[in-house]
Amino acid sequence: MAPLPRRIIIDTDPGQDDAVTILLALASPELTVDAITTVAGNVAVEQTARNACALLELAHRTDVPVYAGAARPLRKDPIYAANVHGETGMGGANLPPPTLRAQPQHAVDALIERLTQAHDDQNPITLVCLGPLTNIATALTRAPDCVHGIAQIVAMGGAQREGGNITPTAEFNFFVDPDAAKIVLECGRPITLLPLDVTHRAIATPKRLAPISAHNTPVSAMVTRMLGAEDRFEKLKYGWEGGALHDPLTIGWLLRPDLFAGRVCNVVVECDAPLCLGQSIVDYWAVTSRTPNALWVDEIDAEAFYSLLAERLGRLK
Repeated sequence: MAPLPRRIIIDTDPGQDDAVTILLALASPELTVDAITTVAGNVAVEQTARNACALLELAHRTDVPVYAGAARPLRKDPIYAANVHGETGMGGANLPPPTLRAQPQHAVDALIERLTQAHDDQNPITLVCLGPLTNIATALTRAPDCVHGIAQIVAMGGAQREGGNITPTAEFNFFVDPDAAKIVLECGRPITLLPLDVTHRAIATPKRLAPISAHNTPVSAMVTRMLGAEDRFEKLKYGWEGGALHDPLTIGWLLRPDLFAGRVCNVVVECDAPLCLGQSIVDYWAVTSRTPNALWVDEIDAEAFYSLLAERLGRLK
């Protein structure tokens, strides 16, 4: 008997890269998107919820519920990234305002409810986390038993060898809410992290985007507009041919883990030191006695990943 599609909840702050991630998940029959929960991150939470709704309308998947969640980190003031992603969070998307609306239930309550129901299920839920981890940490703190409904957590977050992209030491998602990242990393469930160490190996060059553009659909046109824009922040910052495709690697890893490599090790997040706030401390060489708690992914077959991305996005009209 064929295995059931993997059930996922995408926790996100769309975000251009988040948008591509959501579309990739929707285009993959190996996955069932149970829900999308949104969090403040790239832009305010109200806008991230609108962006998720607009993407579902674009993909003709308004059956997937959206829940708006945390408007601010657990302890810190909010930090946004409109300078990177544009005022709406999805610069270049040019999507019309959605008619789909987020559900009235708060994202944290929806997570607790769905994870609790999945506790005894034969197909528990994988959490795919693309933004600050505030919603997930709040759910785990408020209802600790809901952790048993989590099959695994796959998150874009952290940095070690690449340094930070928001401070010299910290990656954006962990820096925005380091306290939440700490709680999630200590939850005891299997965790896979896709840090800058691997996402900076997946640059959206014109050659890699060309097969996506060739589909000539509304989805492919939006994706290539967003990822190929000449004013991409990272393109200017690093001098690359294009920006790094961060968040979609989470879904790529779920679909084709053979395209990636990494190491199971201990990862903790600095929550107090001002110069290192949000830094990932990765015991890559096992020089401490701390228990390994995450698969730290740092290698990718980028060409194969972009081929997979192009093939899947071609399924969305």
